[in-house]
Amino acid sequence: MIIIKTREEIELMRESALIVSKTLGEVAKAIKPGVTTLQLDKIAETCIRDHGAIPGFLGLYDFPNTLCMSPNTQVVHGIPNNTPLVEGDIISIDCGALKNGFYGDHAYTFPVGEIAPETEKLLQVTKESLYVGIREFKINNRVGDVGYAIQKYCEDHGYGVVRELVGHGLGKKMHEDPEMPNYGKRGRGKKFMEGMVVAIEPMINMGTHRIKQHKDGWTITTLDDKPSAHFEHDVAIVDGKPELLSTFAYIYEALGIISDEEDEFRQKALVL
Repeated sequence: MIIIKTREEIELMRESALIVSKTLGEVAKAIKPGVTTLQLDKIAETCIRDHGAIPGFLGLYDFPNTLCMSPNTQVVHGIPNNTPLVEGDIISIDCGALKNGFYGDHAYTFPVGEIAPETEKLLQVTKESLYVGIREFKINNRVGDVGYAIQKYCEDHGYGVVRELVGHGLGKKMHEDPEMPNYGKRGRGKKFMEGMVVAIEPMINMGTHRIKQHKDGWTITTLDDKPSAHFEHDVAIVDGKPELLSTFAYIYEALGIISDEEDEFRQKALVL
């Protein structure tokens, strides 16, 4: 059952989402060769708690950490460890926070130092596909419209679109209806309505779309051991149109990136 949110609830969700966004910005400052994912995990937990929130992933379904940290060929759900990052790595960092009874859930794939041009293109296309999908999240469209748009954009660039892992509704639970696949057919699936809130999160592979799960029960990697990228935003339908609740602005501030990519999805300017 899809749970519609009031304007007041959407604003509470925006607060949770922005706590995650700020946390990813703090983590971004520390990403460099030699740092471990466990060190980044500690930074994130401290930041979330300093903002009066609770880490959304820690203990969820018995996950052991604050962040899902998935480098290189890992797609999602990687567990932080003591292995240092090295120059040329990429790492998907997925973070959640719970405040005022509502979750934020937000992800970004970071380069570690200089990365290969073909890997840089994978990150660029995957992030672009996120916004391609968000544009389709509007009143009277359907789940399949978002999935189709993401799938076509990424497959047109020669990439594999993961099937087994999907975006989702978001609210008082981390995972609510509807599921939001990154593939699909136009006009299919549940219809979007005013007040819906979802997490849209393309998971795109450089090679095959096929994946494998490891014995730890969490880590997912590409079947052909080629890199994978993952970007995620929290989005509400407000006045019939997609409204971003999360932002990459704190990440961009940390990394010195100038971007206006989010402007079309905000009814009022984000104040940092």
